[in-house]
Amino acid sequence: MTVETETTIEPAATTKGGRWIEHWDPDDEGFWESTGKRVARKNLVFSIFAEHLGFAIWVLWSVVVINLANVGLTMTLAEMFWLTAIPNLVGSALRIPYTFAVPRFGGRLWTGVSAALLLIPSVLLATVVPSGWLAAQSHEAQFWVLFACAATAGFGGGNFSSSMANISFFYPERRKGFALGLNAAGGNLGVAVVQLVVPLVVIIGVPAAAAKLPQHEVHLAYAGLVWLPFVVVAAICAWLFMDSLTQARSDARSYLTALRHGQTWVMSVLYIGTFGSFIGYSFALPLVVKNTFPEFLATHPFIATYLAGLGFLGALIGSVARPFGGWLSDRIGGARVTLCCFLGMGVCTAFAIVGVTQHSFGLFFGSYMVIFLLSGAGNGSTYRMIPVIFGELGRREVAEHGGDAAATALAYKRKAAAVIGIAGAIGAFGGFLIQVVFRDASLAVTKAVTAASTPAEKVAVAQANADWSTSALWVFLAGYAVFAVLTWFYYLRRSFVVARVPSLAHAGV
Repeated sequence: MTVETETTIEPAATTKGGRWIEHWDPDDEGFWESTGKRVARKNLVFSIFAEHLGFAIWVLWSVVVINLANVGLTMTLAEMFWLTAIPNLVGSALRIPYTFAVPRFGGRLWTGVSAALLLIPSVLLATVVPSGWLAAQSHEAQFWVLFACAATAGFGGGNFSSSMANISFFYPERRKGFALGLNAAGGNLGVAVVQLVVPLVVIIGVPAAAAKLPQHEVHLAYAGLVWLPFVVVAAICAWLFMDSLTQARSDARSYLTALRHGQTWVMSVLYIGTFGSFIGYSFALPLVVKNTFPEFLATHPFIATYLAGLGFLGALIGSVARPFGGWLSDRIGGARVTLCCFLGMGVCTAFAIVGVTQHSFGLFFGSYMVIFLLSGAGNGSTYRMIPVIFGELGRREVAEHGGDAAATALAYKRKAAAVIGIAGAIGAFGGFLIQVVFRDASLAVTKAVTAASTPAEKVAVAQANADWSTSALWVFLAGYAVFAVLTWFYYLRRSFVVARVPSLAHAGV
């Protein structure tokens, strides 16, 4: 005779019109192999699809801004950085309420709703931005309308936290690193896809010879329209095929407790260095390349027009590296992987500075591709550290104070999910800071170009100040040194760990 209740999912409880799975024990090997794995994979697939579109819409304006002049909307470099920074900021802020939405509405319903919200920025980009009405407005009015439209793209940035928090409950502890890394990587790939697809979409119907000119016709409406059918499919698939876990229900207490925990803030700061770098550079790199290496792009019109300065490659590399970072952390420890990533990012930033000062596109671009690789791996390693840390803290509490081990483990899983949401929001805000630093670095060249009287003088001034980004790069280099020290101090300096968090010394953090 077999005990069915230990190896099969109990009938789902249906509340508020959605499917809720009440019995879920992925750490039980029999349960996982019989039914848990299949359900978890199904939810992971549709979660990745929706999150992929969220990232694509979120970073959409990184390509839109470099095409605004082609539709008669001329913005200064500082203004263009604001148009890429505001969706980053809005998306960062939305990550906290999006995380709360999963326990409130369920992963199934909220994935569908958050996907449907992506229709708003897509439709605005398709209708308002390329309209003749906007072209007829004053420069100030044009900027603020564009600013408002770009802000709505922030809806795509919130998806990540809700998706990651939801998926973290579906997988057993031993598989969380790879599952969360895969979920995040699928979403992050949306950045590479949008930066590869949109430059091609907006020149559909434009003669090839004309498209290679510095100023050429573009169809910006297509940049919004192309995503509409995919968004609709993502929302429908989430509603039809995904599930919600009652185990994922939590109240504000889990978040308040997490906010008071020092580990939450340490991990959030480290995530600024990893994910903040990935998303900040993803937004900024096409604009930085266009305004730092104009001679290179002028002599390589195919790269400038069809590939948006090759910016998509960085996002692609970083996305692919993310699950590898989680996988590697499962084997040698997330803190070791994270420390190596920060050290490598610092070294590569130094090489990027040399590339800018020597006007070497190859050195600059190659350095940034390695930075993207390391930031992607660091994203996976830092997110792997969170469930490990809180799992060990839960076991330590049981060992020291007793109590129900299963209930305590569940409580700490909920804290870990809360930390994932909090760290995701704070880390994404780091991307906004990167763009603010780039914007501030660009102010001098912006003023000089504005003061020039003729188009030829403006081009000459811009080329003479092509090394404007070096001051920003020095700030980033100093930041990576600080992140590396923090990682070592809190998680690899054994005497400190043993004294302050004994269980973490042997947790493979």
